Amino acid sequence: MDAALSRHLDVVKGDLIRMTQLVGSAMNRATQALLDADLAMAESVIAADAQIDILASDVEEQCLDAIAQDSPGSSELPELIGALRIAASLERMGDLAEHVAKQARLRYPRLSIPQELRGTFAEMGGLAEAIVSKTGSVIATRDVALAADIGRHDAEVDRLHRELFTIVLSSSWPHGVESAIDVTLLSRYYERYADHAVSVTRRVVTIVTGEPYVGVSL
Repeated sequence: MDAALSRHLDVVKGDLIRMTQLVGSAMNRATQALLDADLAMAESVIAADAQIDILASDVEEQCLDAIAQDSPGSSELPELIGALRIAASLERMGDLAEHVAKQARLRYPRLSIPQELRGTFAEMGGLAEAIVSKTGSVIATRDVALAADIGRHDAEVDRLHRELFTIVLSSSWPHGVESAIDVTLLSRYYERYADHAVSVTRRVVTIVTGEPYVGVSL
């Protein structure tokens, strides 16, 4: 492999790993802001999203430069194109964490979710943390065996999302329409966050194995 192309790929890989760390921290802190009505925490998540966007732009620039200048071969070109798609998914994960933080800010000083649902959202936050941590490991090590764990975590998030949807549509829901909308939107943010992580993992599987990419409904 050409030395310049190798450097581009190393920089891209490092930026993608850093993005997983940042989007993981963002969702973790956004969940804390949501559960505790912590305005300062919410504001910190919102402000920090710019750093994720900058890294996504850096990845795009590195990939396009490598394609234009380094004449990547049949093995490197899919990796560069995959990295572009991975960066886009990670950037969207950062946006979804920001949405959670903005919802916490919107309802401050009140909680955005009823007290009896705090445990469910704490569980979704924990699953999101596990998912993004393993996603970072997949990018760093290319251990595609972790894809199965990520898929199981995603299925758990989907289950909790469906449960919350059923709860807010129940005739016994006591908290009104506004709260039902808040819960539904927030649950959807976690569900989509997990879906993007699955998409990232599948991109890596395609790069490593050459198997066709199987899309995720996002």
